[in-house]
Amino acid sequence: MQTLAQWDGGPGPWILFFPLIWAAVVVGAVTLLRRTVWRGRRGPFRAMGRPTGVEEHSPIAVLGRRFAFGEIDEDEYWRRLTVLNEEFGRTSKGGAA
Repeated sequence: MQTLAQWDGGPGPWILFFPLIWAAVVVGAVTLLRRTVWRGRRGPFRAMGRPTGVEEHSPIAVLGRRFAFGEIDEDEYWRRLTVLNEEFGRTSKGGAA
């Protein structure tokens, strides 16, 4: 017991374990932030103006652009939108929900 109490061999191999713990904490924090907080933000290299939730050439997006540019009126927009929602929207059996 006396030799263990007076052993002065330095920090030993455990000194290498602490940087690994800190690396795991940093990687875990970055992973958590990327999956939660930073998910909705745009990165610096993403194209500006590209829709995030709707495909650029989907029929509903094309209809929305035509209405925004004034090519069709509001009644025409809603009539076509209901048809497209039945075909491609949430009410469709084969479409994406």
